[in-house]
Amino acid sequence: IILGLFINYSGLNAEGSFVSDYVTNGLFAIIGKLFVNSLKMLVVPLVLISLICGVCGIGDIRLLGRIGTKTFFIYMMTTALAIATAIGFGIGVAAIGKGMDIETEAAFEAQSAPPLLDVFSNIIPSNPISAMANGDMLSIIFFAILIGISILMVGKPAKGLVQSLELINEVILKMVTIIMNLAPYGVFALLAKAMSELGLDLIWSLLGYVAVLIGSLVFHFFVTMMIVLKLASGLSVRTFLTKMREVQIFAFSTSSSNATIPITLRTVTKRMGVNNSVASFTVPFGATIKSIWMVRRSCREQRPFLLPISMALIWASPSI
Repeated sequence: IILGLFINYSGLNAEGSFVSDYVTNGLFAIIGKLFVNSLKMLVVPLVLISLICGVCGIGDIRLLGRIGTKTFFIYMMTTALAIATAIGFGIGVAAIGKGMDIETEAAFEAQSAPPLLDVFSNIIPSNPISAMANGDMLSIIFFAILIGISILMVGKPAKGLVQSLELINEVILKMVTIIMNLAPYGVFALLAKAMSELGLDLIWSLLGYVAVLIGSLVFHFFVTMMIVLKLASGLSVRTFLTKMREVQIFAFSTSSSNATIPITLRTVTKRMGVNNSVASFTVPFGATIKSIWMVRRSCREQRPFLLPISMALIWASPSI
């Protein structure tokens, strides 16, 4: 951040300059993009294999149903809390956007939210290979769970297949470890590039909105989610924040839930002690179940400025 601000305010990042062409949009951009792409590269195989192993590790279809029901309920609850927090902060605390009337020649037509029927029907992929190629996470999750249930139903004859999948899962997690060794350099490049280009001018001009957004996120994270954590698990808040620090820093620097999946899986299993079968099921599911249609529906007409706040909170909830 310090280096990026220095480049920005010293004028070194002027358009066409050596620093702009070869450092900010050259070196920093390449390192950051390579790092994020390398993690995104692992998302589909990691989600697919880890989910299959997770379902097989649970070992009981009825138990899988109970875990799935609880997981869905928790994510829906945190989504509702995120929306309520965003609306509360946006309207009740700061009333951001009130009286603002900015004329612009730019035209933008937002896409309407898809019908609920289409959302559910698209969960089942007509072509699972195409779903993997396009990164359709809900379709991949459904396909993986179906394979896992089928393996459980086959029983002992599929034991060799399960062992092979578990070995593949270990290989993929080892790849995550290799890439994460480069995390300090990737995050450095991402933040340095962002601050070199934006500086603090944009933040100052939108200070009220940024303050409400950050305040909403901080409240949702440190108050709402910590209360849920304490009531649901009894785990020490300090212990949780310490062990999950790496995940939160990476999610903040990349703004990508999917790219954060490998780090989240490794952290909750290796540092938090969560059973791999449970983590493999809940983490990909949590990073995917973002009910944006609910936010669009509630905020699109009356309070459009609440949409990005609500979206940010919903994105944060599964990661937390």
